[in-house]
Amino acid sequence: MRITETVKHLLIINVLMFIGTIAVGNDLFYKWFALYFPKNELFQPWQIITHMFMHGGASTANFSIAHILFNMFALWMFGTAVEQQLGSKKFLFIYISAGLGAVLFQLGYYYFNYLPLHADLIGSGLTSDQIVQMLSSNKAIEGISQAQFSDLKQLFPIYNVSMVGASGCIMGVLAAFGMMNPEAKLMLIFLPIPIKAKYFIPGIIILDIISALTGQSFFSPSNTAYMAHVGGALTGFFIMWYWRKNQFNKNRWN
Repeated sequence: MRITETVKHLLIINVLMFIGTIAVGNDLFYKWFALYFPKNELFQPWQIITHMFMHGGASTANFSIAHILFNMFALWMFGTAVEQQLGSKKFLFIYISAGLGAVLFQLGYYYFNYLPLHADLIGSGLTSDQIVQMLSSNKAIEGISQAQFSDLKQLFPIYNVSMVGASGCIMGVLAAFGMMNPEAKLMLIFLPIPIKAKYFIPGIIILDIISALTGQSFFSPSNTAYMAHVGGALTGFFIMWYWRKNQFNKNRWN
């Protein structure tokens, strides 16, 4: 399959960012370009975009290399097909919109868990500055109760999370591919059974939702931002649904 122009440029950007992460170092590159929880002092607005083109450097784990290889393979395979069918502008719109949808869903999920715990800690007598101090330093101040410590322990991974990866964008592209090619048969690496796209993609979304709610990982590491996958896929789906209903020639979908 001949690679399309927009997909080619996206591949180049992702690979260059990966090389930069290795060359500069994970810690520094993450502080600049990974997406941090907005309450964290490391958060910067541009991270909403830059994190979509980042993958962890080789020193973080073998998974980092597998992560970018899998994402770039999926981008080439499904992105090329979608760009050929939609054109470069619509393809890029889906890609970036799905990434933004992924951010919205994942951060919304984090806030859903963060805000009640934060309110409990404020109600127990701690100040916002004290909470931030403990979450930033990973050190408890003197005199906190066991209940406060338990809440802080749950807040810590949310406050200090750093999101990287193109998975949300690619899930949106995958959803678009499935909308245009519902009878196409797809397979998981870990489950080499052909499944039609119209069943495969909803199945992946359901598994991601289950993983997000239960912590049970099926095909990816436990630190995966599952709700980002869901947000990306749903964004791609609703964009295609809108275009299919309002803009495209109906015959093109028959």
